[in-house]
Amino acid sequence: MDELELAERFERQRPQLRAVAYRILGSVAEADDAVQEAWLRLQRTDAAQIDSLEAWLTTVVARICLNLLRSRRTRSEQPLDSWLPEPIVDDPAAGTDPEHEALLADAVGIALQVVLDTLSPAARLAFVLHDMFAVPFDEIAEMLQRSPQTTRQLASRARRRVRDAAPPPDRDLTRQQAVVDAYFAAARDGDLQALVAVLDPDVVLRAHRRDGDPLTLHGAVRVAEGAMSARRFAPYVRPALINGAAGVVAFDGEQPFAVLAFTVVNDHAVAIDVFNDPELVAKLDIRGITSERHSASVIRLQVAPTDAAKVVRGAP
Repeated sequence: MDELELAERFERQRPQLRAVAYRILGSVAEADDAVQEAWLRLQRTDAAQIDSLEAWLTTVVARICLNLLRSRRTRSEQPLDSWLPEPIVDDPAAGTDPEHEALLADAVGIALQVVLDTLSPAARLAFVLHDMFAVPFDEIAEMLQRSPQTTRQLASRARRRVRDAAPPPDRDLTRQQAVVDAYFAAARDGDLQALVAVLDPDVVLRAHRRDGDPLTLHGAVRVAEGAMSARRFAPYVRPALINGAAGVVAFDGEQPFAVLAFTVVNDHAVAIDVFNDPELVAKLDIRGITSERHSASVIRLQVAPTDAAKVVRGAP
């Protein structure tokens, strides 16, 4: 196999490898770095000795990601090095970008990524590789240097946590968006009962931050009251797809400053994840989502900044 053929085969595998890396790491930039490192390692390897290039590349990318996860945990004591999950944002009018579809790997919703971030690196790797990409436990066990039985148990515990904390959102995007629209319409009108009606009784709002665990609000009434107190916060919010599910991007004038991701199950919001870290928002690909001041699809929210922090910043 010459270098050109090797490069062509690698490029055919790149979308799958990026999807594996994004699900393990939760960052597009880090996923791309992991895949590029895999390519460099492949160039230094005798390809003739590789039985299955796809399996070999998946293993290499997974090991690179595992090292990155462990390094991230080592740095977690330093606030400046803390990490936030990186949402993937798409314009709902255009649908999910094909490149993003490959990254999402059929498991939509940012809530899943949030839960994955609570797992140990080994449990995260075992769950993602087996449950999302059907990698056999024997192969994952070799990567983790653990027994297949232990690896199976890691994945099982992770599966239970995901099932309990990140239920899959409704598949119908139109119905998802209807719940999000109703949420902001009720907030705009100051209708507490209408807000509670679109929220699951056990809804959780998480405002993600770099300096610790997310600030949270629990329960429909408390989340609704938080939304009421901040109903005039953002001049505009625009509908968006966040990791393939309904959400919004909030704008201050022409500048996006927050991403709100909703998990909608049975026509009720069960989770709202708020990302408003300036550094994170600045690096997100928000092409196609604009403030468009006079668009009919824009929901206007007029909020005093002093009140706004209660919900958008996630404070109780």
